[in-house]
Formats: sequence, structure tokens, C-alpha cells
Amino acid sequence: MFSGGNYYYLIIVLQAICVIHCLRKGKNSTWIFAIIFLPVIGCIAYIFMEMFSGGEIQQVRGGVGNMINPGGKIKKLESELKFSDTFNNRVELADAYLATGATDKAIALYESNLTGTFTENEYVIYQLILAYATKENYAAVLPLAKKIYSRPQFAKSQAHIAYAIALEHTGNKAQAEEEYKTMKARFSYFEARYHYGLFLIRDQRPGEAMQLFTTMTEEETQLSKRELKDKKQWINLAKDELKKLQNKV
Repeated sequence: MFSGGNYYYLIIVLQAICVIHCLRKGKNSTWIFAIIFLPVIGCIAYIFMEMFSGGEIQQVRGGVGNMINPGGKIKKLESELKFSDTFNNRVELADAYLATGATDKAIALYESNLTGTFTENEYVIYQLILAYATKENYAAVLPLAKKIYSRPQFAKSQAHIAYAIALEHTGNKAQAEEEYKTMKARFSYFEARYHYGLFLIRDQRPGEAMQLFTTMTEEETQLSKRELKDKKQWINLAKDELKKLQNKV
């Protein structure tokens, strides 16, 4: 049974999870008011009406556990690695480190896995690209990205975006723009197009950035709910940048 203090803390945790989910998925802002001002009823209603679809129930349960005891999963994985130092255990622990912001530890583990038969392991290289990008070690991103550049999965991945950003920050603006242009299809690549817009702003081309962000926001009305699920956050970010640019005109 929960004590009064634990019960209160659990409600706070559930509110945080619901609000974060609501913002990420671009849900109606009415939900946020319900979650905050009617915490018990609001959270229960939101969870059952918006979150319990497909595999999200497991994500919610895992999210609650990790928020209450954020180091629990890490300690478990560290113990498992000490007991059995395998490729999979190192990768799982590295992924957990990366997800919790222990990026240096993640990098060390990923790098230790790129040996022997796993030297060209696509997943580890992909994760290592994201880790180096997080640390803004762009010089380290480039050779890794080139290793998996020709793989079909790379074209639409976050690693491709990281590669374009790395090119820009290592003085290869023209090549960076070429990479962004390969990810500029309508009704898709919203994350990449958002970052391309930021690139255009940094390159002192606000007019082109405004046009790109405007196109992204106009496409919102032509997307289904399912299509919007993972795109809404990037459309919202594009709207924010568009407002900033319009205020400067």
C-alpha cells in the first residue's frame, strides 16, 4: 500500500508522464489543464483514452518505474554485464547510458563493441553517431556516417541528420545542404526539414527558411491523425521558428 507521501509522489510522476506525452504527441491543450487541475481523474482519463494504444501501455509502466527509480535499470544492466560480458549486454547498457545522459560512458561501451566480427555493426555505429552528435564531436561523426551511408536505413534516419549537421560544423556547408536536400520531400522528413530550416537561418537565408517552415505547417491539415503522431512535434517547432522570423520582418 502507498503512504500519503508516496501516493502524492506517484500522482506527480503520472502528471509529468501525461503532460510530456501530451506535448510530444501534439494533443489538445485541454488535456493539459485536465491533467494539472484534476490530477487523478485527468491522468486516468488521459492514460486510457490517449496512451493505452498498441505497445504504449508497456512504455507507461516502464516510464513510471524509471522515473521513481531512474538508476534501477542502469544498476541492473551493470550487474548483468559484470556477470556476463557479452556484445548484447554492452549494447543494452550503452543504450541505457545514452538515454539517461551518461553519454561518455555510452560512447566508451559502443566503441568497445566495434571489434572483431562486430567492427562494422550497423546498429552500434548508428548509436555512436548519435552519441557523438550529442557531445557535438562532429569530427568523430563523419567517418562513422560514411561507413553506413550506403545502407538503405541511413537515408531516413536521425544519423543522416546528424551527419548533415556535422558537415556544416566542420566547414562543409555545401555538402551539408546537399544532404538536407535529399531529405526534403513533402509530407515526410519533418525532423530533417526542421533542421534544414535552422541551417538556412544560420546561413543568413531567412526568406528560404520561412518558406520551408510555412510549407511544413500547411501540410499539417492534410495529414491523418496517425501520420501526425510522430510529426506534430516538428511541425510545432517549425511554427515557433516561423513566428520568430515573422517578428523580425
